[in-house]
Amino acid sequence: MQRCVPASAALQLAVSTQKEHHTCSAHEQRRRSFLDGVGTARATLLLMAGWFLLMAGCAEEPPVAVDGNASLVIVAMWNSTGNDSLPTFEPLAGAKVVLTSEYGTMVRATDYAGELRLDRLPAATYSISVRRSHPLDPGIQLVGSVIGLTTRSGGTTADTIFSRAVSSSGIAINEIYSAGPLNDSFFFFDQFLELYNASDSTRYLDGMLVMRVSGNSEGLGPGADEGADGDIDGVTYIFQFPGLPGGTEHALKPGQFMVLAVDAVNHKAQWASSVDLSKADWEFYNQFSPDDIDNPNVPNLINIRSDRTVDFLYGLTADVMVVADGRDTVWVDGIDISTVVDAVEYQTNPPPTSKKTLDARVDRGYALSPPRYSGQSIQRVEPGSDTNDSTIDFEIIPRATPGYQ
Repeated sequence: MQRCVPASAALQLAVSTQKEHHTCSAHEQRRRSFLDGVGTARATLLLMAGWFLLMAGCAEEPPVAVDGNASLVIVAMWNSTGNDSLPTFEPLAGAKVVLTSEYGTMVRATDYAGELRLDRLPAATYSISVRRSHPLDPGIQLVGSVIGLTTRSGGTTADTIFSRAVSSSGIAINEIYSAGPLNDSFFFFDQFLELYNASDSTRYLDGMLVMRVSGNSEGLGPGADEGADGDIDGVTYIFQFPGLPGGTEHALKPGQFMVLAVDAVNHKAQWASSVDLSKADWEFYNQFSPDDIDNPNVPNLINIRSDRTVDFLYGLTADVMVVADGRDTVWVDGIDISTVVDAVEYQTNPPPTSKKTLDARVDRGYALSPPRYSGQSIQRVEPGSDTNDSTIDFEIIPRATPGYQ
């Protein structure tokens, strides 16, 4: 029997069926969109994973040791016989060891066996000097050095330094300020030298000479032993402390710094970036110059070359500075090397770029100087530590420090 459906019910059924169809269609679309999204995300993740694997394959291997894990062993020796032909080398116990590198300066001492071992050092290239007084003669220093000793992380570097005997009064040139302050007017009249007594007893400056040696350019060069007659030639300026050599009026005490100013005035009044030298210990005064400044409160070193009528000035970036005991003042034929107390050559280019001219018996290397008008200075790495090799003994410092400020 055929069942009759009312028109209103038929309409509702049609509408309901249509809604279900639309509902199913929308659900299917969302499902497909979801699956498409999952597929895209999965593909993206796979692509990123492949990229990371590729980069990992191209990356450098991770380090197996840290930079601060190098070891260094230094053995210091000295010739106890003094005979270079038949040497007898013994450990140099208690020697001061100065190590310098790009990471700074370190000061240590050798043990009873003349050995120094350092662990966990930065991997770097080191310059190393050793120094101590002679066991039998405090007027003689035993010095030695090595330049360019390289350590590697995770390894041990060893070297032996054989010292040599050099005569020493204990007085050393500790700082040379020549470059001038930061300025644009070619001002460099604030130059000074600094002396230091590295010995354990009082020394005296009476009659001593301070010289600029920049002549002899037509020969072997400033400070060379022209003619091999045992002196250094090329003296340009020569000033002298009051008194006679061997006198005891002008003391330099153990550990004392002494500033010798070209002009003992407060140069900050002219250039704020300069230095105040109004309280310097000594002043270079040229009595043959009508224009030289003379601070009445500061004692003078006096010019003994009457043909030089200008101030005691020296090269901004290159020169030779010499201190001698004053027993030989005849500069015309050179100053006897045996009278030299200390001498320093400085140059603007790193060794061995520039020609070294000062006789190696008083300075085997040369100090590297800062740029002109930089306000920088050169100073011993360790006060008074003098191995007769300015290449290793000196460093450039950011500013001038008269009196070791």
